[in-house]
Amino acid sequence: MTADYSKTAYDHLWMHFTRMSTYENSPVPTIVRGEGTYIYDSNGKKYLDGLAGLFTVQAGHGREELAEAAAKQARELAFFPVWSYAHPKAVELAERLAHYAPGDLNKVFFSTGGGEAVETAWKLAKQYFKLTGKPTKHKVISRAIAYHGTPQGALSITGLPNYRIPFEPLVPGTFKAPNTNIYRAPSFLADANGRVDPEVFGRWAADEIETAILNEGADTVAAVFVEPVQNAGGCFTPPPGYFQRVREICDRHDVLLVSDEVICSFGRLGTMFGADKFGYVPDMITCAKGMSSGYSPIGATIISDRIAEPFYKGEAVFPHGYTFGGHPVSAAVALTNLDIFEREGLNQHVLDNEANFRKTLEKLHDLPIVGDVRGNGYFFGVELVTDKASKTTFTDEQCERVLYGYLSKALYENGLYCRADDRGDPVVQFSPPLIADQGTFDEIEQIMRHCLTEAWSKI
Repeated sequence: MTADYSKTAYDHLWMHFTRMSTYENSPVPTIVRGEGTYIYDSNGKKYLDGLAGLFTVQAGHGREELAEAAAKQARELAFFPVWSYAHPKAVELAERLAHYAPGDLNKVFFSTGGGEAVETAWKLAKQYFKLTGKPTKHKVISRAIAYHGTPQGALSITGLPNYRIPFEPLVPGTFKAPNTNIYRAPSFLADANGRVDPEVFGRWAADEIETAILNEGADTVAAVFVEPVQNAGGCFTPPPGYFQRVREICDRHDVLLVSDEVICSFGRLGTMFGADKFGYVPDMITCAKGMSSGYSPIGATIISDRIAEPFYKGEAVFPHGYTFGGHPVSAAVALTNLDIFEREGLNQHVLDNEANFRKTLEKLHDLPIVGDVRGNGYFFGVELVTDKASKTTFTDEQCERVLYGYLSKALYENGLYCRADDRGDPVVQFSPPLIADQGTFDEIEQIMRHCLTEAWSKI
């Protein structure tokens, strides 16, 4: 094994969501260590982890306690499946997640990641309606630009055409409704002064979900999949009353409400689950990432007693599972991670500091390239424009040349790991570890200010 990781990475490691030709003649960034809110590359350079790895490392890097929990469990029971058997850590973690979850969401089906959790939820919804005498209910409504994962079913629910097209035909039966990006709300919702009332917008966006259900026929729709704060497109938050209206619509048409919280659970918004932050009770929650702070892979679909009930009778079986779902080591790490949450008050830390995070990022509004700052908790996006007054977005050429050709690289070179993205309109996203404080926010703002000033000169 060579120590030249960069060359070896290009030769053998097919990186995810990566234009591999980029690294044919340039080094592959190689991260070798993490500590607190920082990561370090193979050259010893230090970077602020402004994305918590990938919305994941909630408790911060370098937690010996989590590493020790993994080692202890591996020595005791490294692996056993939860296929007709249980092991203590899976039982303990399932009980704990049920305790945290809202309403009657008391049944936990483990997977190894978020896409698998979404796949589980759709398959479960389909079979639930077959078991309850409504076999035509199998379709799913999700939102424009939303990302729900890469397995064929989850990808079908995803609302990003460029991710879907290479793999079509996908699983049939998925339909899209508008998302909650009020910054780009339809002009017909604006008043005489051009202002869009958030409650009016929220009611419209929710009612568009009902329109999609009715257009397909309510007797054919099984579920609505929504994120508490939509990731793709840049941290779209729900307007006041939005989720309450969506819940009413789902109840009226006997459609299951699935809260996709792969990002928004485990403290990202300052609560264990995003549904808690916005005051609604879904029928299922999909979660992953922050459950173990990324120290070991794990995901879960948390299901209400009502939906689980027909599966707990007679000969019914949910013929679905994953070899590594509920893995003993991952479950042990997750339990220890949740101990840290409680002992250190990570959720409350986010609630106490989210307003300061927002205010610090909002300082960037004085730059001509910054159109909008939005988000919730420790999950924010900064949308970039070429004209503030008209909210003019980047052209494809500007995205390629400025967003990817300059800005993405410049942020990293200046010591900030984050996400510059154009799924929808161009945004830079931030999701730091939940231990982040004002110093973290200031460092993000200062590096962003420098790099965005330079980016503007290249528009």
